[in-house]
Amino acid sequence: MTEKPKAPEKAYDSVWQALAKDEAEAETMRLRADLLVALRDRVAAWKLTQAEAAKRLGISQPRLNNMLRGQIESFSLDMLTKLASRAGLKVEMKLRKAA
Repeated sequence: MTEKPKAPEKAYDSVWQALAKDEAEAETMRLRADLLVALRDRVAAWKLTQAEAAKRLGISQPRLNNMLRGQIESFSLDMLTKLASRAGLKVEMKLRKAA
């Protein structure tokens, strides 16, 4: 029995493009991931317990734990922006024409 030829694999510019249904969703996922990583780094630098860090951010300790474990699907871009501000981070957005 002969094997069916495999369909060529689609090349993506980023992992987000591979996971998202369209370019807009991929970009939102990338922005959320960038914010999540920055927040995780900031919280780690505080050298506080999770309960203390959660209190500083104004969220519950289980919610902070979700953030620290990288559960990106649990956080909207809006919420991550608010958390970044509460953590003393300045969020800026740059727009440019798509290639």
